[in-house]
Amino acid sequence: MKDDYTPDTVCVVDDDGVEHIFEELDRIETDDGKYIALMPTYASEEEMEEDDGSFIILKVDEESGENILTQIEDEEEFEEVGKIFEGRLAELFEYGEEDEEE
Repeated sequence: MKDDYTPDTVCVVDDDGVEHIFEELDRIETDDGKYIALMPTYASEEEMEEDDGSFIILKVDEESGENILTQIEDEEEFEEVGKIFEGRLAELFEYGEEDEEE
């Protein structure tokens, strides 16, 4: 049986009305709120090769029954959530110690 991988994608509209498509990597919920880790998707292989491999963390707020993704303004909150995602994603994608040794 062939393994077909279909990533979960999220469309984010920025302040200028431009749509950006991201792959959802993970979601977490803490006492401070709900958060999502996203990785950009690319139209070409060249764009993908130029990527630095970082991911984006956004807070999930609810407004009028809809989920709204917002930037995390508080630096301490961002750092705390970032560490959680890094640990979870390191386990999921098995990166970390091997990469640090290179």
